Amino acid sequence: MVLALGVCGVVVALVLVGLFVFGLRRRLIQRSGGTFDCSLRWNVPEEPDTSGKGWGYGVARYNGDRIEWFRVFSYAPRPRRVLERSAIEVAGRRDPEGEEELALLSDAVVLACRHRGTRLELAMSEDALTGFLAWLEAAPPGQRVNVA
Repeated sequence: MVLALGVCGVVVALVLVGLFVFGLRRRLIQRSGGTFDCSLRWNVPEEPDTSGKGWGYGVARYNGDRIEWFRVFSYAPRPRRVLERSAIEVAGRRDPEGEEELALLSDAVVLACRHRGTRLELAMSEDALTGFLAWLEAAPPGQRVNVA
């Protein structure tokens, strides 16, 4: 009985430490400011796929001329993807369709992009999209910006 209570106590403590580390990591990511909730789908096929598969929920952070994307449910201290402003080409935007509506946040808008030849989609709120497009267009003089 004592052993079972001890094991349960250790399990509860480990779960609480895990949750604390998740919260601390997110706080550290957001500390420098310029973050927004953003789902990402990398290596999107040419034909439209509205199954909702492949989306990862994350937090994106502006860092100079880059966007750093962090997966929410991860302990990794480094971004999972880094997108350079000069390499992002916006192909279009759309509302989520089909099962995508269940996989994404309720107010999300899907932005189809290319980054160094890789097709990807970003899903974010309308406000975050406005800020993202303004950031893209605010590139320093001499840098090309591809916004459709």
